Formats: sequence, structure tokens, C-alpha cells
Amino acid sequence: MEVLNGNTFASMLRSGAAMLGEKREEVNDLNVFPIPDGDTGDNMFMTIDSGNTEVMSYDNSSLDEVAASAAKGMLLGARGNSGVILSRIFAGISHGLEGCDETDVKGLSEAFKSGVEEAYRAVSIPVEGTILTVYKDAVRYASERVKDDSTFEDFFDDFLLELHSSLERTPELLAVLKESGVVDSGGAGFIYIVEGMRKALSGESVISEEPMIPGQKKKVDISLFNEETELKFGYCTEFLLRLQSGKKDKESFNLDELIEYLNGEGDSVVAFRDGSVVKVHVHTKKPGNILNHCQKYGEFLTLKIENMTLQHHETEEKKEKTENSNGFRKKVRKKYGIVSVAAGEGIKEFFISLGCDAVVDGGQSMNPSTEDFIKSFDDVCADTIFVFANNSNIYLTACQAAELYKDSDIRVIDTKTIGEGYAAISMLDTSTDDVDAIIESAKEAAEAVVTGVVSKANREASKDGVAIKEGDYIGFVGDKIYLDTEDRSDAVMGLAKDINCGDYDVAILIAGKDTTGDETDMLKDKLSGIYKRTEFVVIDGKQPIFDYMLVLM
Repeated sequence: MEVLNGNTFASMLRSGAAMLGEKREEVNDLNVFPIPDGDTGDNMFMTIDSGNTEVMSYDNSSLDEVAASAAKGMLLGARGNSGVILSRIFAGISHGLEGCDETDVKGLSEAFKSGVEEAYRAVSIPVEGTILTVYKDAVRYASERVKDDSTFEDFFDDFLLELHSSLERTPELLAVLKESGVVDSGGAGFIYIVEGMRKALSGESVISEEPMIPGQKKKVDISLFNEETELKFGYCTEFLLRLQSGKKDKESFNLDELIEYLNGEGDSVVAFRDGSVVKVHVHTKKPGNILNHCQKYGEFLTLKIENMTLQHHETEEKKEKTENSNGFRKKVRKKYGIVSVAAGEGIKEFFISLGCDAVVDGGQSMNPSTEDFIKSFDDVCADTIFVFANNSNIYLTACQAAELYKDSDIRVIDTKTIGEGYAAISMLDTSTDDVDAIIESAKEAAEAVVTGVVSKANREASKDGVAIKEGDYIGFVGDKIYLDTEDRSDAVMGLAKDINCGDYDVAILIAGKDTTGDETDMLKDKLSGIYKRTEFVVIDGKQPIFDYMLVLM
């Protein structure tokens, strides 16, 4: 085909929307932590399908009329970051086709370039490694290969070839993709659209076999955000604002100033103006501030606010129940990986923040199995994996798993306490190729740490000259018991004194699941008052059995 008209372009849009509709769950599964906008596949589908709905009634219309109507529909239906960017791509294409009843390959190529400019203009802080990069690279590649005798089939074949190549490169541009072993979800969704459009050029338009309703709401599992849940990721906030003549500040409206304001209130900002309509997408923890500010200029045509922390929890639960089998997800093998053992959600989160790739659930009286370790090695997927058992009773199990596992070089470091594990991992320098040197450095860091523990005695005993009563709190380091007392706070203070807490620069107080925040805060204040040269850090470890751990470094 050498000439593109309105009817063909409308057919291409329908086929592209249907193709994405069939594959949108695969695109949804590519979302990574933290969730950028919920379900990318659904958002992009509803965006393009809104444009598709606008052109369904068009017959024998000019190319620019069809393109403009599709762009308008996508503007109104745009959802999520990728959906908004998709709408701007087609808005740019529409601008490039203004005044065209039909066009040739060179004309469409130039219109696609306008899509690049419009998409980048709409994003306040463009991030490479996303749909923006994938589309830009493909436009450049295909445009450079347009010749006088090129057909639209030639153009779209080149376009798709580079779309796939660029998508494969996205993990190298965006660290969060590489860490999660996926490619960009928005770029993947766009490929499905273009594949559908290409099929329409060959007379193979994709027809969806199931009805798909734009904007259909999914049931939200509100139990995944309870009274104690922390709002980590804020709200995905989107709206269309119609500027109003009756608003006193309408004449002073400036899009650049609005974007600057939005960046101060949140991130992932996408904002643009189309006549008197302003489209805004932003992630913020205080959507009310933004809504109040924008209402000075006009009134809302549409408004959507979604809890991204709840979305994240839904996605994590889904990952636990299902296996991702689409062709875009890949497990990226790393040079080094870290596995640690810990009990208590707070401690496990703490180790993840230190750079652990996996934390095996286990500790005192909760010894993990060999299979637990092997599964964690599979999850980490690294050439060399450093394992920190953090408990003498777990060390041999870790070593056994290391012997059985053949896909990686497993190195088990004999850390006996959470404190030793923390010191070794926090000081781990993996910038060298010398694995033995890395291990020696980790061992040296662990040996310099003292970990004191306070726990309730479950029976009477006598050890190290200390008479222990059932129900009392004992303070100990390793196998040596220092004291016994009825009061838990006294046990912490007494143990700090016995192990010379004031001789150390840093002390980490890790609170167990049976402690209270008030008690922990009181202990930190008292310890800080007595040992003034020591910096005290509190971690809500939520560990069982050990009421408090005092890590001295």
C-alpha cells in the first residue's frame, strides 16, 4: 500500500486496540515495584479504545478527521502514565496529519516524528527506558529507511523491528527494570498496538472475541490496606480540567507554572493543554492540595484517584498466586547476589534495604529447610551468592544447600547473630572480582560486632553464676548469661552496662514483636543520656522470642 486514507487508518486503530485488549494481562504482569500506575495494560487499552470508539462512526472521512477524532477520544480516556503518553503520541501524529485527506509513507513518517515531540513535551521529567524511548527509537530507525518506493508495509516492518530491539534494551536504561527482570510495560503494550495495526495493513485485522468495556471497574480488595498500613506510594491522581471564563485566575493560567507546582507536590508528572482542556497525571500523597489549586482555574470534567499502595499489595498477592508466562519477562542473571536469614518482618525489610536479594524466614527455634535455601538461590539468579545464616543452628543447613545447588557458586559466611549479619552485609564490597577477598572482609566486619539479647526465660536454671527464674528476663551474649531480672527495661539497661555499651560508636536497638513503642522510645532516651558518645538507632524488628537485641559496632 502506497497511500493511507481515513478508512484504513480507522481500521488500523481498531485492530491495534483489539490486539492490546487480548494481551493486556501480559502487559499488566510486567509492572514492577513500586507500581507506577496500577495496571499498564488495562490503562493503555482503555486509552486507545476510547480513541477507537470515537472513529467507529466515521466512514469515507479524511485521514486528518479520523486522526483528530481518535486523538480527542484518547485525550478523554487517557489513564495512567503510559496511557497519557500514548494519547500524546497519537495527538502528535494527528497534528502531523493536519490538512491531509490521505498521505504517503513519507508523510506518515513525518507525522510519527511529531508524535515523539508531543509525547516528550507532555512529560515534565522524561525517563529513558520507557515507552518514550521505545517509540522514539523506532520512529528514528524506520524514518531513516524510507525510500521513494517504500510501502506502508515496509515502514511498519522496520518500525516493529526497532520497537522490539529498543524494548529489549530498556532494562539497561532503567535499573528498576533490570532488578525485576522485565522490560518496560508501556513499551510492550505499544508493540501490541503496532502489531495489530500492521495486521490491518495486510487485511488481517484483529477482532476481539470477548466484549471489553472501557472503564470497567475491577473489584478492589480493601482488606489489603488496613488500619495499620502505611501509605508508601501515595495516590495516582488524574483529571481533565476545563478552564472557565468565570474563574478569576483563568487568564493567569500558565502550563509551565502548573507543572512546576505539580513537581513540588508529587512526581511522575504529565500535563498538557489542548485548547481550554488541561490533562494532568501526578503521583502525590496529598491529592487534595492539587485539586484545590487547580480548581482556581476551572472545573473538573473527569477525576480519578487511586491508592497506589493498595495497588502494590494487590499486585504482590497476584504474583504469589500466579506464574508469569509471557514472552517479555526475563530473569536477569547478576554477578553477585546476597541471601540472608532473619525472623520478624521489620528485620527482613531492614536486610532488604541493605541490599539483600532474598531473606529466608528463620531464626531461633525457626530453622529453615535446605529447600527454603535452594528456592531463594533460584530467585536470586546470580553467578556468586553470599549467604549469611545469622544463627549457629542454621549454618549447616545453609552449607548443605550450597553443596546441592549447582547453578551458582554459593558461599556461606558463618555469621552467628543478626548483628554480625548486619555488619557483614552493610560492609560488603562487591566492586572486586576477588570473591575470597570479599568474604574475608565480611568476616572481619562480623567479628568486630557484639550482639546482646534480652529474652524471657521459659524455665528455671543456673548458668554463669546467674540464678534464672522462669518468667524473668535474661540478658546474654552468645552462650554467656550476664543477668536475670523481673523487669524487661532493667534487663536492657543492665545488659548495656555489662557489655560496655559506651565503648562503641553505634548501637542498634532492635525491638521485638511483644514490645511497645513507648517502652522502646524510653529505652533509647535513657541509653542516649547515659552513653553520650554512642549513637543509638532503633529498628522495629518485630522478631519473636528475642524481646530486644542490642547490636554494638
